[in-house]
Amino acid sequence: MTPEIVELGRSIRARDPARPSWFEVIFSYPGLHAVLWHRLAHRLWGWGLRGLARFTSHLGRMLTGIEIHPGARIGRRLFIDHGMGVVIGETATIGNDVTIYHGVTLGGLSLKPGKRHPDVADGAILGAGAQVLGPITVGEGARVGANSVVVNNVLPLTTVVGIPARCVGEGCLETPTVGYGLPAGEADPLGERMAAIEAELRALRAQLEQQRKAG
Repeated sequence: MTPEIVELGRSIRARDPARPSWFEVIFSYPGLHAVLWHRLAHRLWGWGLRGLARFTSHLGRMLTGIEIHPGARIGRRLFIDHGMGVVIGETATIGNDVTIYHGVTLGGLSLKPGKRHPDVADGAILGAGAQVLGPITVGEGARVGANSVVVNNVLPLTTVVGIPARCVGEGCLETPTVGYGLPAGEADPLGERMAAIEAELRALRAQLEQQRKAG
């Protein structure tokens, strides 16, 4: 456990622009504490002591504000910055050197047992409030913008933003477009439908006006 505390501390001090002291990192960084609580809970989970593992995870959540299911698999040097409100589901996997900001959810979209949560590859960054949902993969070195909702795979070394999240910048696959950066097809299905209803109302009003004049 001590070597991991040192490794986590060095990683946090290198990646946090606030450049915290060792005392700050060890005693006042909930992200570090959450990872250590998870290591214990995950080991208990692997031993089949699932009730005790969940209780340990619950204690970690109460103390840090970060909820990590004991079944989740987490690599080395995970940096959870600020951390409040982070939720990591049971079948999620996280690689090495990943950065997660507050309010991030690695959640599931299925009520059936089995793989339900995302895989986050080495070096990925998940911005504050990002919701990464379902058994998808966030590729190595990818970035997810704050408050994005991701329901499809994210290619390595790309950036996705928005609801639903779309790739922006270099490295994105070419997608059909109607111009002005808009995707082909219905960019806003509800807006398209409302516009059609308005057009029908205008046509009906025109017909009524013609009938009134004819009468």
